[in-house]
Amino acid sequence: MQVSIENVGSLGRKLTIRLPAQRLEDTIRTRLVEMSRTVRLKGFRPGKVPTKVIEQRFGGQVRNEALSDMIGSSFQEAIAQEKLRPAVQPSIATTGRPDNGEIEYTATFEVLPEIGKLDVAALEIVKPTATVTEADIDQMIDTLRLQRRTWSPVERAAREGDMVLFEYAAQGEGFRHPESGMDRVGAVLGSGAYSKALEDRIAGHAAGEEFKAHVDFPPDARTPALAGKSADVEVRLVRVQEATLPAVDDAFVASFGVKDGGMQRFREDVRANLERELKNVLMSRLKADALDKLVAAHPELEIPQGLIEAEARQLAQQGGAQASQAMLEFVPTARRRVAAGLLIAELARQNEIRLDAKRVREALAMIASTYEEPEQVVELYSRDPQLMGALQNRVMEDQVVEWLAEHARCSEQQLSFSDVMRPGA
Repeated sequence: MQVSIENVGSLGRKLTIRLPAQRLEDTIRTRLVEMSRTVRLKGFRPGKVPTKVIEQRFGGQVRNEALSDMIGSSFQEAIAQEKLRPAVQPSIATTGRPDNGEIEYTATFEVLPEIGKLDVAALEIVKPTATVTEADIDQMIDTLRLQRRTWSPVERAAREGDMVLFEYAAQGEGFRHPESGMDRVGAVLGSGAYSKALEDRIAGHAAGEEFKAHVDFPPDARTPALAGKSADVEVRLVRVQEATLPAVDDAFVASFGVKDGGMQRFREDVRANLERELKNVLMSRLKADALDKLVAAHPELEIPQGLIEAEARQLAQQGGAQASQAMLEFVPTARRRVAAGLLIAELARQNEIRLDAKRVREALAMIASTYEEPEQVVELYSRDPQLMGALQNRVMEDQVVEWLAEHARCSEQQLSFSDVMRPGA
């Protein structure tokens, strides 16, 4: 095998590889002979199909497969010989035809950047900490009661916490919503889920009442046609219902699958769930801060364009965007994520951080525990290399971030459970 290498830019590489054509022919011949012993063709006894017939029927397919395998194996030999670390799959170009007794192909790809010794001692990282208190457990139980509340109609005026069903039409400068008739909407007063401004006007009115009001709809109004607009609104209140919360008794506890241990066991289960959620969010916040600081400390890092494009494409697909123009919006985020991944991998390599199999098992058990049949979840991950690989990558990332926090200038920030869990905090 002859290998020549050409640099295409700082990270691009082009390998030209020449292989003896006889190597390919020998492989093809061997595979055709093997097929003649196993293939079944009408008119021939098993194992008695002439090689010539096999070649006529399957020769093209066998040649393509053998060529592909030879290119794959020789490419791996070549990058090992040249000590290259491809960042992406190579683009292969070849005629596949012998020339002067050789078969030539070119492999074009980007390599991972050479990253020097990473020193994290100067990085300033904030590690948030929090604990689950009895008050947090009480609040969670109140939330669970709200989720299982029942509703019953009332004749009185609506007030905060009631569920109302109403019809409305909004008229503003140059628009009406809906274009004809009225929209029917259900909302819990005080939740702001539909429009706080409109909910505030409804409070104090009883079922069957009609009224008019001027409403300034917020920019994030649930109805896009009204977002950020002012309108005169006609409202007819159809129904008002008040909530009844379930008592926290044995029946309530049993409804969550707690068969033994009563209230004490229930509170223990609630605490375990809250602590699991808290642990995940704390790690996410620590990871976000640590990786932001790590990436910012290495602005000169060269990143393979192919990795950035692949990450941007994935982010665009997750966001429902397909067009290449839309993908461009995700490039800055993709670049940061790829840079973080490269730096994490290099920190692990330089400091000999190995994947902790015990932590992988614990992480899988934690995921599985949130399902009714955890054994099936464990089996699913065990059978699916992609799922297991993603879990292993996450655990490895957590290990590196924890190492980073230990070796950087890390300060703790004491927070309450609610502060940590509040969206956007």
